[in-house]
Order: sequence, then structure tokens, then C-alpha cells
Amino acid sequence: MYLSLMEKQTTFQQFADRVVDLLSADDVVVGLAAGGSWIGGQLDEYSDIDFVLVTREAIGGNKEMMMGYAERFGHLLNAFTGEHLGEPRLLICLYDAPLLHVDIKFVTLEEFGQRVEDPVLLLDKGGRLQEVLEQTTAHFPHPAYQWIEDRFWIWIHYTLLKVGRGEYFEALESLGYMRNVVLGPLMHIKNGNEPRRLRRVETLCRAEEIAGLQATLAGYDREEIYAALRQVVKLYRQLREEIYGAEVELRRASEERVIAYFDSID
Repeated sequence: MYLSLMEKQTTFQQFADRVVDLLSADDVVVGLAAGGSWIGGQLDEYSDIDFVLVTREAIGGNKEMMMGYAERFGHLLNAFTGEHLGEPRLLICLYDAPLLHVDIKFVTLEEFGQRVEDPVLLLDKGGRLQEVLEQTTAHFPHPAYQWIEDRFWIWIHYTLLKVGRGEYFEALESLGYMRNVVLGPLMHIKNGNEPRRLRRVETLCRAEEIAGLQATLAGYDREEIYAALRQVVKLYRQLREEIYGAEVELRRASEERVIAYFDSID
């Protein structure tokens, strides 16, 4: 059932209150924090819940123990761990009555200090989480510009080969990948945002930039894919010029040869 913004906020708060009540009597638990949209009152009717559950002993990575906590919090339909994101300490959950997406990251107190944002504290036994927040600094990892430049022109050439072979699904996947790991993060950086790939790019970047990004979309069509790939190149060159410093070694030889190849087949 669809929930309005007010209903969703009330549901989130009720769910969090229930979890806090359950964890308050758990001696293994140090505290509970909420990140993501919970920070700064950014919750909307499409938000999920991002919990950080801090324990005295390491639980993250032990799926059985992680599931044990998740099953206590509500009507758990299904859950899986976040190895695909490189984060086995994360449990991605789907709850029912009402239907909620809840991410629970299990960390120790020491690990809590290594964070990408400053979460809202929902439960803090003895003030230990607040103490960690005051003594450490959140750091969201930025993409390595040289890492991108070293790979970008090879990615373009590889995508062109896929188009030439008629593997359009593969080429479309490549376009999506470059939007996620190159264009989205760089656009966010240009606008002073955390480089969260394409997350909220529609609301955090300028309208003309979004229009440019839309032009990187393509259907299952050779000419559309070529046009979208041209736009990826155009946007990357613009962003590179505005953001990169002199320390980044541009792969000019690769760029020239790949663009010449593109021109010869397009």
C-alpha cells in the first residue's frame, strides 16, 4: 500500500522506536544510529531506512547473528548481505506490515569512527557514540581522477567494439557504468556535493547538466548508442577540464587514437 509522506515519516519513527526499545536491554549493543535520508530531515515517501548498529563484539560478517537481530525488529520478509557492494557487514532487509526497505550495518565502536557521514543517534548507551563523533571526522571517498583517466578511453574503445559486434545490451550496460562511476560523481563534485554516483543527481545538479546527462541515454539502436557515447565523451571532457588539476596525467595519445577510430566507424 502506498504511504503518504506524513504516513511514511510516522512509520519510520514507529519502526525506529520499536528497534530502540528492543536494543535498550541488549548488553551487547552500544548504540544505534540512522544515516542517509534520516539526516537533516530528508525523508520522503520513497526513502528507506539506513541503520548503523554498534556492538561491543564484532557481529558484522556473521550472517546468522545479523539475521538474528533483523528478525527481532519486525516482520522480516527477506534479507541478504552486501558482498556485492564490498560490505559484508551490511544486511539489506525487506520488512512487511508496512512494506519497508531497511539497511542495517553492523559495526564495532572502533569501526563506527570510520564513516562517510555523521548519523543521527537514536540510542547511545553511556554517550560513547557521541564521544566517537566528536573525536573523529566523517569522510566520503572521492573518486581518483587519475584512476578514471587511465581507464576512460579504453572503456570507450571497448564499448565501440561491442556496438560494432552488435552486442547492444553490453554497450548499453557500458553507458550505464560510465554514468555511474564517471559522469555522476564528477557532476556532483562540480556542484559541491558528495560524489554519490547518480544519487539525487536530478535535484542536486543544474537543469542544463541533467539535460546533458539525459543525452547519454539510448535505446536498443546502433545510431542512438553512438550518439549517447559521443555525449559521454563530450561531458567527460568538459568535467575533466573544470575539475582536474595539473597533477592528473591526461592520456592524450589514447584519446586521439580512440576518437579517430570512433570517427572512422560512426
